Amino acid sequence: MLAAELHSHSELSHDGRDPIDLLLGQAQAVGLDALAVTDHDEIDASLAAVEKAAEYDLIGIPGLEVSTADGHVLALGVRERVPAGLSFSDTLDHIRGLGGIAVVPHPFQESRSGVLENISQAELTEADAIEVYNSRLLTGRSNRQAKRFAQRNGLPMTAGSDAHISEMVGQAVTRIDAAEPTVQAILDAIRGGHTTVEGKRTPWRISFRQAAGGVRRRIESRVGGMF
Repeated sequence: MLAAELHSHSELSHDGRDPIDLLLGQAQAVGLDALAVTDHDEIDASLAAVEKAAEYDLIGIPGLEVSTADGHVLALGVRERVPAGLSFSDTLDHIRGLGGIAVVPHPFQESRSGVLENISQAELTEADAIEVYNSRLLTGRSNRQAKRFAQRNGLPMTAGSDAHISEMVGQAVTRIDAAEPTVQAILDAIRGGHTTVEGKRTPWRISFRQAAGGVRRRIESRVGGMF
């Protein structure tokens, strides 16, 4: 079984803070086998992390968190940026066309761009997997809803820390029964439902700090773009 962090953000995300070396170092320190850096609509840091992962005895999984027209979708296993703004269905097709898998994070939390604000539950079943444990939810209700939905519909399940600072990498772990320690084997195992999930909630003070830092960086970026 491989222990993987499938949802994390670097400084390249508008609301991330840390360079990839800190994320990789934390993943190694907490005993993970694989790390996916999934920045918002950016992939350069993820690809750089893939290249450096072996230095930390890790498997680097390329990917990003795509802002679809209907909410967020994780594209795992892709090596180029998936365009933002496509429909949920078109985004899934695009991800698969690039050889990746589409995992829907926090689908039931509409306040954080969960897709169920804009798509039906029937459409959600088109995903390759559902994130059923997200560490950044302030209550467990949305996680429980996601897990019940995945179980009811026979969908593969993942967990993700949704870490926006390096210290939170590994808060949630997806254990993957992969045939071999490669990216392709990991993607195949997730798609086949050969996973178990575990995790703990991000502390309130950390969630607040991450959110506040994201707001500050977005304001700085917008102001900087005016000059």
